[in-house]
Amino acid sequence: MSEDMSDKEYQIPFVGLKLGIHDFEFEITDRFFENIEYSIVQKGNVKVHFSLEKKETMMIGNYQLEGVVGTTCDRCTDPIDVQIEGEYRLIYKFDNEDTDDETLIVVFPEEFEINIKQSILEFISVSLPSRTMHEKGDCNEEMLDLLNEYTINSEPIGDEDVEDEDWDDEDNEDEESEEENDYVDPRWEALKKLKGDSK
Repeated sequence: MSEDMSDKEYQIPFVGLKLGIHDFEFEITDRFFENIEYSIVQKGNVKVHFSLEKKETMMIGNYQLEGVVGTTCDRCTDPIDVQIEGEYRLIYKFDNEDTDDETLIVVFPEEFEINIKQSILEFISVSLPSRTMHEKGDCNEEMLDLLNEYTINSEPIGDEDVEDEDWDDEDNEDEESEEENDYVDPRWEALKKLKGDSK
């Protein structure tokens, strides 16, 4: 199936919709990620409920995601399946001028449909935990040895040197991430803000 045909599944014609709430269901499978370059998610099985409330001057899109996606372990780089879930909201505003507001999508007068594929991908990505790692003892030891051989690091990477809370304590993970890198991509900050506002 071509990329255009795949995208067509996620195009929602809103012109013919009456004012009010309209519900849509999507089953995200591995095919969803096939033609997406540089995605941190390579496969998945995710149910998406999309509720679109059409008003006179705008539309409100509510996204509910739940399922399992395949990404890579931050420690050994082997594949890992991660459970995700989340609720997000986007505002689609009928207007003639674009905006820098990350929570707002402008719908121009000549448009008659919205494509929600990119939004679904972004919400799946931001639903991942800050660090994705195998359970203690499940990492690929050969890969850890290889990484240690080619990485300039004062301390070797390995399960035996890591406390249990490194896998479980998200607060510690966030603090470590901030210490390692003070720069935060503003696009990720905007997505996290969306997640926070929707709760």
